[in-house]
Amino acid sequence: MSNEIHEECGVVAVSMRRAAGYAVLGLHALQHRGQEAAGIVTTDGERFYHRKAKGEVRDVFSKKKFLAKLKGCLAIGHVRYSTAGGSLKKNAQPFWKRTPYGMVGVAHNGTLTNAKELRSRLEKIGAKFQSSSDSEVILHLIGQSEEPTIERAIAEALRQLEGAFSLVFLTRKSIIAARDPQGFRPLVIGQSKTGAVFASETCALDLLEIPYTGEVSPGEMVIAKGQNLAFLRFATYNRLSQCVFEHVYFSRPDSVVFGRSVEQSRGELGKSLAQECPVPNADLVVPVPDSGMGAALGFAKASGIEFALGLIRNHYIGRTFIKPTGRSNGVTMKLSPVRRLLAGMVVVLVDDSLVRGNTAKKIVRMVREAGAKEVHLRISCPPTVSPCFYGVDTPYSKELVAANMTVEQIRQYIGADSLGYLSLAGLTKAVGGVQDYCYACYTGKYPTNVSHLIQIS
Repeated sequence: MSNEIHEECGVVAVSMRRAAGYAVLGLHALQHRGQEAAGIVTTDGERFYHRKAKGEVRDVFSKKKFLAKLKGCLAIGHVRYSTAGGSLKKNAQPFWKRTPYGMVGVAHNGTLTNAKELRSRLEKIGAKFQSSSDSEVILHLIGQSEEPTIERAIAEALRQLEGAFSLVFLTRKSIIAARDPQGFRPLVIGQSKTGAVFASETCALDLLEIPYTGEVSPGEMVIAKGQNLAFLRFATYNRLSQCVFEHVYFSRPDSVVFGRSVEQSRGELGKSLAQECPVPNADLVVPVPDSGMGAALGFAKASGIEFALGLIRNHYIGRTFIKPTGRSNGVTMKLSPVRRLLAGMVVVLVDDSLVRGNTAKKIVRMVREAGAKEVHLRISCPPTVSPCFYGVDTPYSKELVAANMTVEQIRQYIGADSLGYLSLAGLTKAVGGVQDYCYACYTGKYPTNVSHLIQIS
């Protein structure tokens, strides 16, 4: 299920008074994108101030004194789940480094597919790395530049990167936001009379009450000084490869991502799923909370079957699948069945994805033990058959159940009465009927050359 795919990260950048306070609130809104570590770096135009640590935002910035030390009108922040680099304190972001252009900080959402090659090249010419994260490579590339300005040095560095990157940089005088030429990961812009904010999702702008004004375009850098923005293109693109899983699962339903409402997409996913994989004799449509909620509502509306919250999530547990500890007790701690609703019923369980299958097996068993007569599992995306190399910590192919079993074999393994996935055509239709998305995890067809990574997956 969804709790076996790890999210990448979330970033925020603020150019306005009391920048650190706004950054903390923005990170709270993006907490769903990573719970392992959080950090903020600020500047008052002279010095850099920082705090980052393992833990959730509320823990890392739990005391007023932490915010009081983060001075200045410019800030960048990051919430992390480890993808490249592993789960280490030293890999918490943002990173910062002294360069010929002064101090520069960076926070990164995505994964660089050529990080190993870049790092090896930089180490050969004397670069010293403080972490194992691919993101630190970017600062070293900037430091090696001979361009006359920091903006041109960053642009030169970005043109050397391959893979997925939505980045926010901090300099002594500005915030600089940038997005890779294929637009894998989202990065939105908010502007008001008091300043500008960049974030991974619009839900952060909503919490800050900053109007959403658009996105950082693929291959574009946006420079913010106060509320004034300058737009510079560092690369061109021929075809977008936006991560479709942002709409299937990652993003909050109240966000607008890639210019489209996430809630709308999830409702359409459920509608298409009901049309393609109906369960005519069902009594209830039950979401696996919270990730299956939107699709389950769409399924119930399209099928005319009653929607019921037959599984209750303990919100104090958090998203156990992106915690750095194990998952052994995650399902029973996180979910509880409502026996009165489920007993004697033919139940359609709706969730966003099925990855290894272990969690699905436990939830199907839980619903049966609560008295359900039949349990039919419906997944609002196609089978996940390939790993992601663009910032999502999916398992290797050998661990992906759909890469190693037929749908019928998976059904038998998880113990459901039936199992249905949404088709690729149904998914494409649900997210607007456009081809501007990356579907590699469902097709094995990658939009960039990742043959060197596939060999070890």
